Amino acid sequence: MNPEKDLLLYNTLTRKREKFEPIDAPFVGMYVCGPTVYNDVHLGNCRTFTFFDVVYRYLSYLGYKVRYVRNITDVGHLTGDSDEGDDKISKQARLEQIEPMEVVQRYTNGFHDVMLELGNIPPSIEPTATGHLIEQIEMVKQILENGFAYESNGSVYFDVVKYNESHNYGKLSGRNIEEQLEGQGTRKLDGQEEKKNNVDFAIWKNADPSHLMQWDTEWGKGFPGWHLECSVMSTKYLGEQFDIHGGGMDLQFPHHECEIAQAVATTGKEPVKYWLHSNMLTMNGTKMSKSLGNVIMPEELFTGNSELLTEAYSPMVFRFFMFQTHYRSTMDITDDALKAAKKGYFKLMNGIKNAKNLEYPSEVELNINQKHEDDINKSVTSVFRGINDDFNTAKSIAALFNLVKKINMLHAGQLDFSQISKESFDKLKSTLIDFTEQVLGIKEELPQGEKMLQMITTLVEMYKEAKEARNYEKVDYLRSKAKEIGIVFKDMKDRIDWAYEE
Repeated sequence: MNPEKDLLLYNTLTRKREKFEPIDAPFVGMYVCGPTVYNDVHLGNCRTFTFFDVVYRYLSYLGYKVRYVRNITDVGHLTGDSDEGDDKISKQARLEQIEPMEVVQRYTNGFHDVMLELGNIPPSIEPTATGHLIEQIEMVKQILENGFAYESNGSVYFDVVKYNESHNYGKLSGRNIEEQLEGQGTRKLDGQEEKKNNVDFAIWKNADPSHLMQWDTEWGKGFPGWHLECSVMSTKYLGEQFDIHGGGMDLQFPHHECEIAQAVATTGKEPVKYWLHSNMLTMNGTKMSKSLGNVIMPEELFTGNSELLTEAYSPMVFRFFMFQTHYRSTMDITDDALKAAKKGYFKLMNGIKNAKNLEYPSEVELNINQKHEDDINKSVTSVFRGINDDFNTAKSIAALFNLVKKINMLHAGQLDFSQISKESFDKLKSTLIDFTEQVLGIKEELPQGEKMLQMITTLVEMYKEAKEARNYEKVDYLRSKAKEIGIVFKDMKDRIDWAYEE
């Protein structure tokens, strides 16, 4: 099996699974729509960015040279997610009576903190919309020059009807432009009278004097449209055509649909080969909503400070939990499911810990058991088969637990090293450790790091001494203290060890 040649992706644009073949291998360009930094990052964002972190990790693991671009939206995203309402950042700045860039800085810092807690690798480039205003204005000019936009009262609108005469606006999301045009005579939304058609969207928006963020252009004072920035920044850093564009499913329309139209109207080329979209999440089977009181923020999850939870769940437990559901399926968060994920996470970490402490003996008289050999090879193949099946991390994790069983059998002496070859052992150990840590990004969480390890080591020594002295009162006391920090003692045939409580 060659993982590099077997990777299949579900392409939203074609609505089918396709073999991954980069435009210019070994180089891969990937763009993911980043957050609009007007508020704290929510769990839906966490799911999307953590999924694409695995895409980044796995492609890098396969040897591709990946340039991962994920933007920061710091202007132009209106509260209506279209051409209506206030700029989200300006609105928040007014509410807090601070500068818009203070809002941007605060929530960008918070976003980075949560990404770091979840173990996500920073992107190669993290551009901002305000840092690319010159390029955005130039793209507006080019679209106007190419005849796919028009100016109206200081705003510039993309002419969707004109574009659709020679192209297919709606092909990504499956929207029908004729249906969208129906009933446009009844529209009464602010600003809509400036448009030729209700499907047209702003690529540059006129700003009234009260608008906090605006810039001078030949069309007057204004600011860029939300969709424009991603077209500009993706093609600036990845070229007119690149491999992967990702984001949440809610961005398919209008955001990503508009991105395609803008790029084609500028260069005449389809910008993206593979479009990937992650699905939404729910809480106890219901869409998260402030009005329903079922919204949990990352820090509430990590601290357990929520009436919807019975305990705290660490960032790594949540990361493990997210990978139990395929990225294109709805992910339902429940307290019971998180508890099960916590148990599974510690079971996996115990296997990793055991694997790291095992070494194949330098001298061993082989008595190969073919069943164990076959089991290992089959499980290793299944690990890669899962992730190659459109990043089905749940399948890969199930196969990893089969490897954990073999490792635990070796650790407990139930399986002798003589029964498997060194090649199989090395494959077993490296796949379990490397795939878990490098590809899935799931690692041990030891509070206080080395200090905690020293304390655990001391507890194990004390427990050993108490057992040898048959001081069972102290043995019970030490077991209870160990349980308080989430570990259990393991009485092995030839030694005493410890493990995370599952």
